[in-house]
Amino acid sequence: MCDKEQKRVGTVGAKPGCSSGCRISAALAFIALAVALPAAQAQTPYPVKPLRWVVPFAPGGGGDIVIRTLAQRLGEALGQTVVVENRSGAGGNVGTDAVAKAPPDGYTLLMANVAPMAINVTLYSKLAYDPVRDFAPITLVATFPNVLVLHPSVPARTVRELVALARSKPGQLTYASAGNGSTTHLAAELFTTMAKLDMSHIPYKGGGPALADLLGGHVSLYFGSLPAAFPHMKTSRIRALALTSAKRSRATPDLPTMAESGFPGYEADTWIGAVAPGGTPAAIITRLNTELVRILGTQDMQQFLLANGAEALSSTPDQFAAYIRTEITKWAKVIRTSGARAD
Repeated sequence: MCDKEQKRVGTVGAKPGCSSGCRISAALAFIALAVALPAAQAQTPYPVKPLRWVVPFAPGGGGDIVIRTLAQRLGEALGQTVVVENRSGAGGNVGTDAVAKAPPDGYTLLMANVAPMAINVTLYSKLAYDPVRDFAPITLVATFPNVLVLHPSVPARTVRELVALARSKPGQLTYASAGNGSTTHLAAELFTTMAKLDMSHIPYKGGGPALADLLGGHVSLYFGSLPAAFPHMKTSRIRALALTSAKRSRATPDLPTMAESGFPGYEADTWIGAVAPGGTPAAIITRLNTELVRILGTQDMQQFLLANGAEALSSTPDQFAAYIRTEITKWAKVIRTSGARAD
């Protein structure tokens, strides 16, 4: 190639004095550059800036406690800060919808919770997001039972005593929940349905505020998450009667389940996981899954979860996606049986 031709390689259009070979070379160079640019962009390191992990409930709930510790460990693994952001409202729908509409670039995550991801599909007549279509599952994180706890002023020390008390005072006992559609709400609805009780529901914008009002004696009882309630159970600021899980927790081996307390078949656990907006690149989902599963498998993380009444879970993205679909079906039956509605 002549010197003049070499200078013209990569220019658009033919120039006077440029041979046909020069024009072909220029075209090939342009095509190669167009192909190389996306490939180079796809190889951009991830992450290159802080991540945001949205918890769709107020601070202080069981899931919030777990995610804050997990976010710190994930940030250390990725070399970037992972900021936890609480966006509560409408039983977790507000924060969940915000993540559904966030850019699918791997920098916004959601604490997937059983309520907005599985329960609210049936509980609400209309949702602004689709829990299956609008998210890319990463992994399950943890499961923990809810626990039936009372303010010490309530004169009941067993579930049977509570049932007798509630029946003697119809409509007078109040129960808190983390919001309409939360598992704390449905756990109580399931109890009142099975026991045929008349109690008043007081919904809050998250587990933290609900527990705070129970501690203050403003409500009678609460089916709170075990991680949030556990510290106050230890100090006797609240009285625990039973767990909502199918089996006893290793964290509270002496505390019976609701089934053991006279309600066979009763089960209302809470689970949390990690998801990203739908359309997030598979390579990013794989990276996040790898790091989170590794962290959840460490002994110190498992001990932290157990000390707070939770148990570590992990899964592949596909397994988590299938689990969400199964949970939607399961809770639809519970909601229809209880007759609960949020709107």
